[in-house]
Amino acid sequence: MEGTNQTIVTEFVLLGLSNYPKIKIIFFVLVLWMYLIILLGNGVLIIVSIYDSHLHTPMYFFLGNLSFLDICYTTFTVPLTLDSFLTLRKTISFSSCAIQMFLAFAMGATECVLLSMMAFDRYVAICKPLRYPVIMSKGTYVAMASVSWVAGVLNSVVQTSLAVRLPFCADNVIDHFICEILAVLKLACGDISINVLSMAGSNFIFLVIPLISITISYIFILNAILRIPSTEGRHKAFSTCSAHLTVVIIFYGTIFFMYAKPKSKNSIRADNDITDKFITLFYSVVTPMLNPIIYSLRNKDVKAAVKNILNQKTF
Repeated sequence: MEGTNQTIVTEFVLLGLSNYPKIKIIFFVLVLWMYLIILLGNGVLIIVSIYDSHLHTPMYFFLGNLSFLDICYTTFTVPLTLDSFLTLRKTISFSSCAIQMFLAFAMGATECVLLSMMAFDRYVAICKPLRYPVIMSKGTYVAMASVSWVAGVLNSVVQTSLAVRLPFCADNVIDHFICEILAVLKLACGDISINVLSMAGSNFIFLVIPLISITISYIFILNAILRIPSTEGRHKAFSTCSAHLTVVIIFYGTIFFMYAKPKSKNSIRADNDITDKFITLFYSVVTPMLNPIIYSLRNKDVKAAVKNILNQKTF
């Protein structure tokens, strides 16, 4: 029987904030409010990027993908989180837990790659403006976005497959809001060394490499901006990528801290659950909420497109 799944657990119990009943209602209201903003803000960005012909560019195509990804990611996680705030004992089947773990991991990995693709787009736009239409053709940026999605899904297939093959013998209480992969690994009663090594490789491919790519892109971008003679020209050039840079810092800052920490069987099982919960809540709710706010507030084209659509609907 060695190498086969000897799981006898058929469902998991999501503990959520059961140990902190006084703050559950507060967090329910806050998370629900942020989720509505996520749906509204990202939905508006998708609509304007589709219906406004002035926004049919690579940057807004990537932004539309990012908004769609944020909506999907939060829709897979937030409703279950909200439900856990209202119920004393939230249960989820083993198969549903695996599906949620797969979707959450796929969306996170896809966003990492997608942000690096957006950085490359900004690099070409600022450092090679004359060749931008040729380099970033429609076929190119559609393929770049497709690679982001495919890579994220394939990575999630590997990580989720390794996780569900582990034996889960008795303990079925997940001390988290959702079926987050690190929280699930804590319950395994077998050797998780392969999972640790696999996640270390995944961290390098989907966190370190995209981060290096983004850093290199912005080194060239900064060098190009500093060579612009006028202050107004430098400000205009930097404003085209400041929103993306802000999103990268917020997203990578939280997810890198969560998944790039050194992992071992002992550290996986360490008693740092409450910290991991709030870090997960931050990058799964707060970051998707901030994305449309950052892009819309610092982008005149988006604000103009929203006004045009509203005027047309009103008329």
